[in-house]
This record gives sequence, structure tokens and C-alpha cells, in this order.
Amino acid sequence: MPDLPAVPEWLNKGDNAWQLTAATFVGIQSMPGLVVLYGSIVKKKWAVNSAFMALYAYASTLIVWVLLAFRMAFGDRLLPFWGKAGPALTGDFLVARASFPATAHYGAGGALEVPPTQPYYPEATLVLFQFQLAAITLVLLAGALLGRMNIKAWMAFTPLWLLLSYTVCAFSLWGGGFLYHWGVIDYSGGYVIHVSSGVAGFTAAYWVGPRLKSDRERFAPNNILLMIAGGGLLWLGWAGFNGGAPYAPNIIASIAVLNTNVSAAASLLTWTCLDVVFFGKPSVIGAVQGMMTGLVCITAGAGLVHTWAAVLMGICAGSVPWFTMMVLHKRSSLLQKVDDTLAVFHTHAVAGLLGGVLTGLLATPELTTLHTHVPGTRGAFYGGGIQQVGKQLAAALFVVAWNVVVTTGIILAVGLVIPLRMPDEQLRIGDDAAHGEEAYALWGDGERFDVSRRAAARATEVGDQSVDQRLAAMGARGITVQL
Repeated sequence: MPDLPAVPEWLNKGDNAWQLTAATFVGIQSMPGLVVLYGSIVKKKWAVNSAFMALYAYASTLIVWVLLAFRMAFGDRLLPFWGKAGPALTGDFLVARASFPATAHYGAGGALEVPPTQPYYPEATLVLFQFQLAAITLVLLAGALLGRMNIKAWMAFTPLWLLLSYTVCAFSLWGGGFLYHWGVIDYSGGYVIHVSSGVAGFTAAYWVGPRLKSDRERFAPNNILLMIAGGGLLWLGWAGFNGGAPYAPNIIASIAVLNTNVSAAASLLTWTCLDVVFFGKPSVIGAVQGMMTGLVCITAGAGLVHTWAAVLMGICAGSVPWFTMMVLHKRSSLLQKVDDTLAVFHTHAVAGLLGGVLTGLLATPELTTLHTHVPGTRGAFYGGGIQQVGKQLAAALFVVAWNVVVTTGIILAVGLVIPLRMPDEQLRIGDDAAHGEEAYALWGDGERFDVSRRAAARATEVGDQSVDQRLAAMGARGITVQL
């Protein structure tokens, strides 16, 4: 019921509460989900740097988002693929009813067929939810660059990529751009988020260069249990990711959350079974990757397909990216040359493209009618014909091409001012060289043990004292663990 002025007549308290909750779920995927995942899935010497890259991307995205980027992605139309830039900072703008002004759809004769989308909550809620999706895109992109990118170059890269790449894809597919009005289906970011982050990460990794040879050959996680915890936060947080896409807690949201979990489980099991069949044992890292590909694949059509189709999409997500990572990667000189640290290309670009194509086949008319705003949109198996699959492929091509070109331009421009890759001598050290900090203090009461002091102690004769006694006199306590 209205309770003016705090609750105007157009505001639905339930819709607003769910959208804020969904935004929080998506935020938890990045903070702490991917921060924990990145900090634990890498070598010990890169734990701090990897976690900080995710943390910085999240924070910098929010400031740029409210200053300019939100309205470039969801504001008034400037170009067929871009909205007009502007701030989302004033009270008048943020307390007004949320709206996507460019989503009004007109028929062939110019008559208005579908009015612009207007959720039943204030613009501030929409700004927050869409920020979380934008932030996680950059955090995912970072996964391709861990273990060697100069942190200062990353700090310059993130706001530029958000403004020049993410906003274009978001407006084109969600905000009322040419792909939106053409009828391309991207329910919650299979293309906008996952294909974009996968392709941009792979492109940036090409230009930044590889890690040290020793790191590429062995890059074992420093804490697998924390890696699983981070992956679990990512999985559960996806309920907000796909459940928030309809902008209301409606039937589509319920279907989407169920399908998201089903696809993730099916993909994880498929990936694990393939590991057992071909390698003789299940890999925990592989299971997390399988979970990820299942979540990514279903994102393009989570609320628009039947649950049996979600099982099928999960099986495909656990097998096709597995094949590209385990088989195709070893046969491709380009894939081997580019050092994509966490295989973001396979887990996001390949899985996202796969999900977009499968959505073009499996999207049901009953569900698309409730969600999409272009009349007649449906999968090929339900009367959409090969035309819908063609639209999905064309949209993927646009996203891939835009990200390759724009990411290349940004990374080369940043490289003119700031070295993109850390020097080899710093790469051999890791976090201490990049930040002056380390993730784990394994000596005494938090002090790092100075190896040079130990060597000096061994080389110096002090009466009949043992080495351990002399080390104790220097203040060292506890045990030394060789990592």
C-alpha cells in the first residue's frame, strides 16, 4: 500500500526488497566469493595480488558506474549500440521510478508495440543491481591476467574497459540497442558478461605476455579448501544473478533460480566423470571449473527454458569446455601461446557462447512471452526457426569483435604509459615485490623469517650453541615450513 512520500503508488515493496537482495547476492559473488577464490587458487606468492586485483576492480567499477557508465548502458539512446553518458548521483534521478527509456519497441509501421520497461522500484535499486553485474564482469576478466600483470596497469585498465567495452555490450543487448530490438536473447549476461570477459581476458593476456616459465609449468593452488568455499559463494550467489534478471520476483525468477542450480550440478558431474574416465581420478579444481561452466552456460536462457533443457545445457557445459580445455588447447598453437591463467576463455567465452546458441534452440514461447519485449521471440525448436540461432551467432560475433578491438586499443594505450607486465625479478618474488605484503606468515608471531639472517647464524660460531639456540637468540620462534 502507498505510504507517501517514502512509498509512492508505483513502488512495490516486494519487488524492491527482492531486487536489493538479488543485488547483494551478486555482490557476494565478487566480494568475497571471487576474492577468496582468486586468492586461494593461485600459488602462495600470488595470493595477495590476485585477491587485490578483484577487490580493486569491484571498487573502481562502482565509482565509474555512478559517474558515467550506468546511463551509457541503460540511459537514453545516443547510438544504436550506446546510451548517452551522464551521472547517476542526484536525488531526483535516483528516487524516481526505474526505467529503460530506449527499450520501447515499435512495429514496422512505427506504432508503439511494447512500452519501455519500468520496474516497480526506484532507479537507485536498478543502479545498484546493474553495478554488481558490471563489477563481476571485470573481476572475471582479471582471472586471465593473474600472476604477472603490473597492478598499476590494471588500475588504469579497469575504468577504461568498463566505459568503452562493457557499456556498449550492455546497451546493445539489454538497454534498448540494436541487438535488443532485433530479438537476440541474452537473459542475464551469457554474452554481455561471460563472452565479453572471456574474450577480453584472452585478448589482454595476449598483449600483457605470459607468466614466468616456472609458474606456467606449476601453478598449484595454495588452499584448495578456500577455493571450494569461494566457488560455493559463487554458486549460491548466482541465485541473485539469474533470479534478479526479470526485475521482479515472478514466475520467470523462480524458473531461473531452479534451472541455474540444475545446470551447475549437471555440469559439475559431467566434468568430474570425464576427469575420472580419461585421467583415472576426479579433480577438485576440475569440479569447480565444471560448476562454473554450468552456471555460465545457463545464464543466457535461465528463465526461458524448461528444466529438462537446463539438464541438457549442463551436460553440454561440462563436456564442450572440457574438450576445448583438455584437448583442443593442447593442439592449438595460439591457445598455448596465450597465457590465460585461470582458463577464462574456456570457462566463460566458450561456455557463454554455447549457452547463447542453446538458448536460441531451446527458449520456449510460453516463457519468452513473459520476459522478452520483442513479439514472436522463441527458440528454433519451438517455431523460431534457424533465424533465431542466426541472431544468436551474429550477436556473439559482434561481442567478440568489439571486445577484441577495444581491449587491444585500451591495453596498448595503457602500455604506452605504464609497463603492462611486472619485471622478471619481481615475478620471481610475487606479492612482496608488488605490495610489500604476503598472504601467510608462517614464522613466529607473524614475522617473515629472514633467510639471510639464518645463513649468517649458521656461518657464525658462537661457543657451543646449536643452530636452533642461536636462531632463538635472534628472536625466531616456531617452525620453518619450506613451500
